[in-house]
Amino acid sequence: MNTTDFFTLANGVKIPAIGFGTWQIPSGDVAYNSTREALKVGYRHIDTAQAYGNEASVGKAILDSGIPRSEIFVTSKLPAEIKNYDKAVKHAGLTMKNIGLEYIDLYLIHAPWPWTEIGADYTKENIEVWKAMEEFYESGKTRSIGISNFNVKDTEAILETCRIRPMVNQIKLHIGHRQEETTEFCRSNNILVEGYSPLATGRILGNGEIARVAEKYGKTVAQVSVRYVIQKGALPLPKSVHPQYIRQNFEINFEISEDDISLLDNLK
Repeated sequence: MNTTDFFTLANGVKIPAIGFGTWQIPSGDVAYNSTREALKVGYRHIDTAQAYGNEASVGKAILDSGIPRSEIFVTSKLPAEIKNYDKAVKHAGLTMKNIGLEYIDLYLIHAPWPWTEIGADYTKENIEVWKAMEEFYESGKTRSIGISNFNVKDTEAILETCRIRPMVNQIKLHIGHRQEETTEFCRSNNILVEGYSPLATGRILGNGEIARVAEKYGKTVAQVSVRYVIQKGALPLPKSVHPQYIRQNFEINFEISEDDISLLDNLK
């Protein structure tokens, strides 16, 4: 699979095989210029969130790019702390106002719990919020809906009660952090796995084992790390604010051998 290829979601919507992540990119010129650069390089999938505070800058960059809206896949997310129906409806509307687009392509529940209560049980509340997600999808304001940071138990609770099944689960996924139970469960339920932080927020860039694999292919550690996520059947969302790295992270049309994938699988 190459960067110009697509995954197909359960509802038939096509999603570009690599996305540009904007987590930790500040709003204003930095987010605007980074998004414009990503689109210039060839990314056609931009990932933002209300919690990132940069939806407006990302939306403006998309509108100003001159690229037809239909050719760009845009994701945003309901804040993790929003855990009731009425607030979910309100914040979905706020995202649409912020981003300034007629529709988005994917809307996710950012996490199964508020970030201040990681691991807490919000099963009942997530089921309630999912009803708002379904209605948002049926309104046509988003072409697909999903979840983020949900483990198997959290996902099962949605699947057991929903009218419209989640189409995506966006989770942290990188060499040394494979989340095999969650990824296998999602695949068996036709839920596309997206991998954010494929570079482990920079922590694996100095890894000597990955560097040796990268040298073999004439690539950077970052390129091998992003390519690895694709070859594991997931959709990577690399992020950078530097034009050189934005471009490099997109240039991953090469194949890592099965032996080298196995080697990378065993890194901790």
